[in-house]
Amino acid sequence: MPRSPSANKSPDRARAERQGRRAETLAALWFNCRFYRVIAKRYKTPVGEIDLIVRRGRSIVFVEVKTRGSAAGEANALASVNRQRLVRAAEYFRARNPRLADHPMRFDVFFLAPGTWPRHVRNAFSATGF
Repeated sequence: MPRSPSANKSPDRARAERQGRRAETLAALWFNCRFYRVIAKRYKTPVGEIDLIVRRGRSIVFVEVKTRGSAAGEANALASVNRQRLVRAAEYFRARNPRLADHPMRFDVFFLAPGTWPRHVRNAFSATGF
């Protein structure tokens, strides 16, 4: 019987994945406490994955969750966000959910670092230009 893909992960990759799942769960709780409704976690599409999709009122928010060892790494983390991948994945989501297609959308980034409060960057980037 072939090994599952997850069985081939290095210990560092497995630890990073656990850390990412934990960060996404904390981000979902944070958004829930601020009256957002979580629509999806780890939404997979053929063009990429969206960490969180949340809704508040009519706005649909596509959230990239970034975890860093310190708050000083936030600028680099924001620069490393693959914006084109997120925009294409968001377009895929909207095409698959026509009842939400006319809702305004935005792209946010949620940062987590040890010893600091979580930081939510609203409208971290725009979908135009891709």
